[in-house]
Amino acid sequence: MKIILQEDVPNLGKSGDVCDVADGYGRNYLFPRRLAVLADERNTRRLEHQKRVTAAHQARALASARELAARVVATAVTIKRQTSAEDKEKIFGSVTNQDIAEALATQGIELDRRSILLPDPIRNIGVHNVPVKLVANIDAVVKVYVIRA
Repeated sequence: MKIILQEDVPNLGKSGDVCDVADGYGRNYLFPRRLAVLADERNTRRLEHQKRVTAAHQARALASARELAARVVATAVTIKRQTSAEDKEKIFGSVTNQDIAEALATQGIELDRRSILLPDPIRNIGVHNVPVKLVANIDAVVKVYVIRA
């Protein structure tokens, strides 16, 4: 029997796959749990339509992520921090990904702080290039200027 999987099934396939299974396995396990539907003409057309809709949605999301990446690369962020009297390069506290996200938000770029990949907080005055992960395969780099207050 040919079926279309509605959800991922271990050792069988992923959602949207067309598989050939034993009649009893399909009737007694997959269909009652709504893990699969029969691969008839109607369900096959519905699957193809869902794939087209998903592909169009992913293309729009990818285009908006590329646009956002271009805006992030073109933006420089300035953050003011106080320094110690002895060492003019060390700052009090640190600059974290939350501080960078807030500075970007003031310039009209809304990013989740978890998408800013700062391995360690910034603790020195200077220019720092900070990577930003927007989508699975689109990255950007924002230039962060840490200056004395």
